[in-house]
Amino acid sequence: MFLLKSHVCIFTEKVRNQAESCVFLSVKFSNCNGKRKVQYESSEPADFKVDEDGMVYAVRSFPLSSEHAKFLIYAQDKETQEKWQVAVKLSLKPTFPEDSVKESQEIEEIVFPRQVSKHNGHLQRQKRDWVIPPINLPENSRGPFPQELVRIRSDRDKNLSLRYSVTGPGADQPPTGIFIINPISGQLSVTKPLDRELIARFHLRAHAVDINGNQVENPIDIVINVIDMNDNRPEFLHQVWNGTVPEGSKPGTYVMTVTAIDADDPNALNGMLRYRILSQAPSTPSPNMFTINNETGDIITVAAGLDREKVQQYTLIIQATDMEGNPTYGLSNTATAVITVTDVNDNPPEFTAMTFYGEVPENRVDVIVANLTVTDKDQPHTPAWNAVYRISGGDPTGRFAIQTDPNSNDGLVTVVKPIDFETNRMFVLTVAAENQVPLAKGIQHPPQSTATVSVTVIDVNENPYFAPNPKIIRQEEGLHAGTMLTTFTAQDPDRYMQQNIRYTKLSDPANWLKIDPVNGQITTIAVLDRESPNVKNNIYNATFLASDNGIPPMSGTGTLQIYLLDINDNAPQVLPQEAETCETPDPNSINITALDYDIDPNAGPFAFDLPLSPVTIKRNWTITRLNGDFAQLNLKIKFLEAGIYEVPIIITDSGNPPKSNISILRVKVCQCDSNGDCTDVDRIVGAGLGTGAIIAILLCIIILLILVLMFVVWMKRRDKERQAKQLLIDPEDDVRDNILKYDEEGGGEEDQDYDLSQLQQPDTVEPDAIKPVGIRRLDERPIHAEPQYPVRSAAPHPGDIGDFINEGLKAADNDPTAPPYDSLLVFDYEGSGSTAGSLSSLHSSSSGGEQDYDYLNDWGPRFKKLADMYGGGDD
Repeated sequence: MFLLKSHVCIFTEKVRNQAESCVFLSVKFSNCNGKRKVQYESSEPADFKVDEDGMVYAVRSFPLSSEHAKFLIYAQDKETQEKWQVAVKLSLKPTFPEDSVKESQEIEEIVFPRQVSKHNGHLQRQKRDWVIPPINLPENSRGPFPQELVRIRSDRDKNLSLRYSVTGPGADQPPTGIFIINPISGQLSVTKPLDRELIARFHLRAHAVDINGNQVENPIDIVINVIDMNDNRPEFLHQVWNGTVPEGSKPGTYVMTVTAIDADDPNALNGMLRYRILSQAPSTPSPNMFTINNETGDIITVAAGLDREKVQQYTLIIQATDMEGNPTYGLSNTATAVITVTDVNDNPPEFTAMTFYGEVPENRVDVIVANLTVTDKDQPHTPAWNAVYRISGGDPTGRFAIQTDPNSNDGLVTVVKPIDFETNRMFVLTVAAENQVPLAKGIQHPPQSTATVSVTVIDVNENPYFAPNPKIIRQEEGLHAGTMLTTFTAQDPDRYMQQNIRYTKLSDPANWLKIDPVNGQITTIAVLDRESPNVKNNIYNATFLASDNGIPPMSGTGTLQIYLLDINDNAPQVLPQEAETCETPDPNSINITALDYDIDPNAGPFAFDLPLSPVTIKRNWTITRLNGDFAQLNLKIKFLEAGIYEVPIIITDSGNPPKSNISILRVKVCQCDSNGDCTDVDRIVGAGLGTGAIIAILLCIIILLILVLMFVVWMKRRDKERQAKQLLIDPEDDVRDNILKYDEEGGGEEDQDYDLSQLQQPDTVEPDAIKPVGIRRLDERPIHAEPQYPVRSAAPHPGDIGDFINEGLKAADNDPTAPPYDSLLVFDYEGSGSTAGSLSSLHSSSSGGEQDYDYLNDWGPRFKKLADMYGGGDD
């Protein structure tokens, strides 16, 4: 069956003719299974329409009369084509809907749909129930509260004692306590005014249970719609809106959009906004320069005449009103729209004068000649105001340029290429001024955008200049002093000044030349030599100065380049000047070449030969020419004793006439190994050691030997003193426990740790075999069997001093009468009879290389210096 919901749209006597698109009620169809698809229709489709969800609303606006007070709603099952209908009757409500709900509406009673029950195992058909319609409750109701809405009842309350409750947001869920229900009577009430802008719809569920809490009915849904009231004013998103529009814009040009929002229902009249312009300031040239779209808020121009130079900004007061702009019932709010008129290039730049004057010295660049000034009515420092200057005539060679001053917008005329007074004394330039952006369409440049610039050139004293510079002449070397080479003169560019030029020499590295100060003639004062170190690539450079007598005096430099032609003035020489070879012709030979400071054709190929005298030269040597530049020198005899020989060689060049020279080649003949390398000691000399180096080495060796001899003498003297002191001690006395006083200081702490038994007389020392075990002192030196000393030969011994020192050291180590370990040992042998042989260093160069001095490292710190000198291998 059908069920009609409560009215959704509220009619009052004042607005009853405005019912278009207003929802009146909702109809639903309920059957047993609830699965039918129902299609709704209205008996008055021209006035009322029903949507698929059962919402009924008015199609058009009409006065509510008895003619439109009744109509029918049809429901048709889409599958079975069954039809049902229900009658709808409309009535006019009072002015205040909340009072009407309270006074004229009776409390509606909602009955729980009966559950499908089983009887004897079979489903029992249930009577159709009304579908629960939504409850419409206006927001901001005045009360009194709690306000009764509807009564919920179950038809089983006749037999059972039931309890009713509601659940959902607004009841037992946040926000709680808005809706309450009487558990006995089922009366549902609201406790306070509602706000649609916070919650527009509440969805509750009603429950019916017995006194034991058992559910006796299925829960039913209760929907409460909060009806919107016009309780919110429109609010603009910004209080001040900024927009721009170019000057000279045509009517209909879009400017900006302002937007306001209304918290009320946007689909109802309460939230439908309309915009309008309340005022415009300033009101020139027209009070209505702009208009606004009342629905979208778009602001556009409606009149021509926007001129930034007259009005730069407009201020509009914009109003937004709800209720579709109804001035009586709608709520309003205002905002400010600031429209800035942007500049366009509608004013060309104009020169402040028709002719500008300037002057510039000749040969000067990057100097300001004239300052051009213009006026422009456009907005300063914008592309429409910034001036660009162009030279349209009077400068065919491009010697001038105009730059724009960014601050003043003036044109600065500058010189970019030097100007010669003798060629141009005055320039008349035609210049034009434009903007960075083109002029607006339809605007032309006036005559004032073009001007004339008159530039006067000032004559100044210029530098004399040599032509050509550098000047190149060709001349053979060997030219005698006093020869005139050329005339090197300068020119004065100042044709209109009477001036004299004088010449001086600035640079002459070899001091070969002089110049006449008046006529510029250059004469030699020395012989020109191509082989001089001051000549590079056969060219000799000299620099001269030309000075005038102008005010101020000016000068210029010029370079004279003399290309020297070679003559055969240098004889060839042998290269290298020193060589070495073996005593036999094989396996070595000497390759030589010639050194000639001349160049081709006065150099190679060369001819090599040996002189006839002395006769030993050609008897001992032979020379063979390998090619035009190289030759080979070989031994002609089978054996030549080692030594240094000077071999003269005759070398002749290919000059015309040829030039010959006898060069001496120092050849070192030495003993060679199988590889052809010298092996004798004299190789040091052949390797390049000079006489001074050899003398220095010999002096060092002699000084070292003298130091060794002095050291040996000192050791001997100390040993004699020690023996003299021992004679003062009684052989029978045990001196180990006595304090001995000497006239000299000891060596230090390192000299105190020694065996005191050495202070005894040798004949009082007990051998190890006599002393019992365990009574030996810790500070006693171990006593061993007396060694057999070697017998010294009466004849001079050729052995090395090292053998003698080693034997003496071994004897001292095994001698119980020797002094402590770190004392000096004095040897009493001197003369040719020493087992060490001769200490002379005269033959050290021949014998020293065969000796091994590494044993000097074992003699202690006092011999470290000798070990460093003689040890370390062949060095």
